[in-house]
Amino acid sequence: MGKTVFVTVGTTSFDHLISCVSAEETVTILKGLGYNRLVLQIGRGTIEPAPSCTSDFLLEFFRYKESLEEDIKSADLVISHAGAGSCLETLGEGKPLIVVINEQLMSNHQIELAKQLYKDGHLFYCTCSTLGNTLQKMDLSSLKCFSPGRPENFATFLDKIVGIK
Repeated sequence: MGKTVFVTVGTTSFDHLISCVSAEETVTILKGLGYNRLVLQIGRGTIEPAPSCTSDFLLEFFRYKESLEEDIKSADLVISHAGAGSCLETLGEGKPLIVVINEQLMSNHQIELAKQLYKDGHLFYCTCSTLGNTLQKMDLSSLKCFSPGRPENFATFLDKIVGIK
């Protein structure tokens, strides 16, 4: 049985990520790493990659679901935008995570969360332009398990990151 990559942009639009991860070059890298299924949650984006089913690779997408829990649980790797909810849900399920920073967002405080979680050893992060390189160089065995802990501690941490406290 093969391995699945799940990509999520949450409720946002992050067309650059969707076009980057579904590009032939990235799919070739994923195949080389043993992945044979790519599931994209595209949110309100305008890019709709052509669904594809070949003997060695399946690419499919959807916009929204009530919950992404099953997609995250069944994934062997999650690639996500830097939304706190997506990051925490993925890490809470113990899944390896690559966060892709949307450089087109102004005053993007989400990068601070990604940098801190990377620094703590819980995930990898990159931009669309460095995703292929990150995939090729990542060592998923080096990631540390994330313990969700108490939500109020995370809220305080987030307040500090965005400069509220």
